[in-house]
Amino acid sequence: MNAAPTPTLAVAPIRLLVVDDHPLFRRGVIALLSAQPQLQVVAEAGDAGEALRHAAQLQPDVVLLDHHMPGVSGVDLLPGLRDAAPAARVLMLTASEDADTLALALQRGAHGYLLKTADSEVLVAAIERALRGQSTVSMEMTDKLVNALQTRPSEPAAAPIAVPGPVDPLEQLSPRELEILREIAAGASNKEIARSLAIAETTVKIHVQHILRKLGLSSRVQAAVLLTEGRGRTGA
Repeated sequence: MNAAPTPTLAVAPIRLLVVDDHPLFRRGVIALLSAQPQLQVVAEAGDAGEALRHAAQLQPDVVLLDHHMPGVSGVDLLPGLRDAAPAARVLMLTASEDADTLALALQRGAHGYLLKTADSEVLVAAIERALRGQSTVSMEMTDKLVNALQTRPSEPAAAPIAVPGPVDPLEQLSPRELEILREIAAGASNKEIARSLAIAETTVKIHVQHILRKLGLSSRVQAAVLLTEGRGRTGA
């Protein structure tokens, strides 16, 4: 009697979220990835708010993330994506060739950094590596990062030691974050802030998260009090 064939276990495809504000490029990437049997695009997003919603609802395995997007950049979106989908691997796929952007992306938890000029085979391999917890960086960007580190001025050997004065925590905030913090201190809701600044409400929410994280606070009230106290000290 012939032995019964051993059943093969189906391997679940890698579930992908593609985030890019250019519809034409996004659809091209999706068409490319959809042709790979081991990959499955479960959602696409054109901005930060949409990306966070899909990440939280679908919990993708890998997120392909552009850097240059309206409102909130890809690098600034990284902490929010990690909160929304903690198990997801984020692979930057961008046209930005700035070494500082690369360094910041890796510091904030990106599992790779590819330029949009990368070959399809390289992109697919990078996705598979990201799922295994391995990083991939475009060769052009690796060279730029090394050159940037090599050309940074060295620390002066005998610099005088200065005693720092008290640091204003509000100096950590960007101009837009300060603008939103002032609105919060005035009692405005996210919807009112969005209307006042002509931005999306989801963008306001992301900025508020960044403000609280940078200031080490847990509530809007604490942030408003900090701003008010800061004005009192400076006489603003």
